[in-house]
Amino acid sequence: MSQDGTPAPGPQKRSITIAGHSTSISLEAEFWDALRDIAREQGRSLTALLRDIDAGRGESGLSSAARLFALNYFRQLAGSSENRLS
Repeated sequence: MSQDGTPAPGPQKRSITIAGHSTSISLEAEFWDALRDIAREQGRSLTALLRDIDAGRGESGLSSAARLFALNYFRQLAGSSENRLS
């Protein structure tokens, strides 16, 4: 999101090195923020998190795999919180 609270326009492309070669990944700012939060909580770098996502992504693209990873991560957290409240 931009500073005024509106969504940032379009995906942001970043380059990372995975398995010794450079690749790029395009994600919306909100997904970059979510992945950084997950990496921080797990005590590792964003690049290390993306390497793990890449290793387990199968045939899907890295951008799609990263979005699904973030979605599933926060769904699990929401489910855990819901179970504690019941």
